[in-house]
Amino acid sequence: MAAVLIPSFLFLLLHLLLSISPSLQHITESEPLVRFKNSVNITKGDLNSWRRGTDPCGGKWFGIYCQKGLTVSGIHVTGLGLSGGINVDDLKALPNLRTIRLDNNLLSGPLPHFFKLGGLKSLMLSNNSFSGTIPKDFFKDMLKLKRLFLDHNKFVGVIPSSVMTLPNLEELHMQGNKFSGELPPEAVSNKKLKVLDLSNNQLEGSVPDSILRKNLVLNLEGNEYMCGQAVNLECEETIVDESGGQESQDPMVGQHQPLPPGHVPENSNRATINAVMVSISLLLMFFIIVGVIKKRSKKKNPDFRMLGKQHLNDNDVVEVRVPESGSTTAKRSTESSRKRGGHSDSGSTKKGSSHNGKGSNGGGALGGGMGDIIMVNTDKGSFGLPDLMKAAAEVLGNGSLGSAYKAVMANGLSVVVKRIRDMNQLAREPFDVEMRRFGKLRHPNILTPLAYHYRREEKLVVSEYMPKSSLLYVLHGDRGIYHSELTWPTRLKIIQGVAHGMQFLHTEFASYDLPHGNLKSSNILLSETYEPLISDYAFLPLLQPSNASQALFAFKTPEFAQTQVVSHKSDVYCLGIIILEILTGKFPSQYLSNGKGGTDIVQMVQSSIAEQKEEELIDPEIVNNTDSMQHMLELLRVGAACIASNPDERLDMRETVRRIEQVKT
Repeated sequence: MAAVLIPSFLFLLLHLLLSISPSLQHITESEPLVRFKNSVNITKGDLNSWRRGTDPCGGKWFGIYCQKGLTVSGIHVTGLGLSGGINVDDLKALPNLRTIRLDNNLLSGPLPHFFKLGGLKSLMLSNNSFSGTIPKDFFKDMLKLKRLFLDHNKFVGVIPSSVMTLPNLEELHMQGNKFSGELPPEAVSNKKLKVLDLSNNQLEGSVPDSILRKNLVLNLEGNEYMCGQAVNLECEETIVDESGGQESQDPMVGQHQPLPPGHVPENSNRATINAVMVSISLLLMFFIIVGVIKKRSKKKNPDFRMLGKQHLNDNDVVEVRVPESGSTTAKRSTESSRKRGGHSDSGSTKKGSSHNGKGSNGGGALGGGMGDIIMVNTDKGSFGLPDLMKAAAEVLGNGSLGSAYKAVMANGLSVVVKRIRDMNQLAREPFDVEMRRFGKLRHPNILTPLAYHYRREEKLVVSEYMPKSSLLYVLHGDRGIYHSELTWPTRLKIIQGVAHGMQFLHTEFASYDLPHGNLKSSNILLSETYEPLISDYAFLPLLQPSNASQALFAFKTPEFAQTQVVSHKSDVYCLGIIILEILTGKFPSQYLSNGKGGTDIVQMVQSSIAEQKEEELIDPEIVNNTDSMQHMLELLRVGAACIASNPDERLDMRETVRRIEQVKT
């Protein structure tokens, strides 16, 4: 009997030890995290949930991410006003640490010794006050690093060559510092790099044309003394000095180099006087030309003056009403049945026509001494303020961020002008940097802006007009040919396109808490072939926090309601709503601020899944056969996995895209 009991006892003891070992590991990992917390000062919020002897992977530690719930893999502590020093040695006790996010804090001093953490894949330190030089071999042992964000700090000196030779580095952001010297030659040979942003530094020298390749998003703007095709500035040519046979620089070519300090050219007073006279003449000529343009636009093309009106006449606006709960048919006026809305940033889409010269004589909305349009993308050609002033305007809608108008210019180009209020977080220069970054984006499912116009109280953002309008309109507001073309294959195509676009944004704006922030069906436009194009992304840094929480859909997620925190997983939640909206054909009540109208799509889906009635959720208009039903249900479950109340229980964006790609028609 004893011979049987002893092995059984040993088996039970072994089982007990195995069951408690993960908890012991968690408690062990809590120690270095608490030491890390104690090494910094916290001026906004707190890290009270970080307590010694508790489990960091139990879901209660703010900003801690775990791999399969077993071991700490990420520290994401952003926007808490952290200051003081960081003892990287404390974090060496976390063997599976892969991501560190400390952006938008007040950390200062030299770059901490993160090279001691050889397993890191992402290091994000944007928008702090780190300073000093970085040793050239600082990164040589960080062989797994894929994404590095050091932008908007106070670093000086040359860019360390070791960062450019990292074998797995895909994204490097060093913009907004004071790096000097030439571009490391390793930057050209590193073919793994997908994003390289060194803009707004003090770099100089010739940039090799070979760095311009299709799979690299490159930004070198704001480096005054760089030259080459990559920065659209011709380099100085060299000529042979016949007297001595030595090379010298042609003084008439490429005069972008600075004069030596303290050097004053001859006849400087005369040159100054001439420059002033020329400037005055040009200024007078500019005012004369602007006056003529304004006069002509008022006489011949008054339509675009609607942009100057603060309030629209109710008689000129037709509303596409939100369907009542349980109904898939939108109630619309007789007049709206002939028209399309879209390009609006609201769950309630409005559309109207131009006044055809009958509007107020309040002056052109783009005039009044506001400057000109700044082009950030010339794929559709260039245009200026006069072109928009002469264009006929048409109201498309009003939304949480402002109003949208369609303008058709003389050359036939149709654009949408979004008039955005309360976008005042950034001054003119950093706003320009962000808009130019948007203008460089290239992806088949991203709507890249064409131009913008800046003034303090409001901004205008110009993008290409999509004739099929928004997914919101085609799905809920139109019952004509466009709606009938929303078959199961088309809907799957739209969902897959949106997923690919979101994955791109989450790569491009990985350092942002919300790479999109306002994903909903009104911000998904459709091309002629029903290819979705995502708009109104990455606006969070441009908006005042109080305005962002009112205007952006990501702030209606459960986590913000409970903890006042948003993250990448908030975008996943919004994508889940899109998936379920397309599959069910229901208008989500989540889009509405008052909660009246529409369908609580989250509760409906979760209840139906619990009752095993998923098939009843699918829009009857797309159910063709049992085979397609199985694929629809597979996609429905992906959407349901994206809307879990707890962000830690949701899929991440990469896994969401992977599962969506596996769904067949």
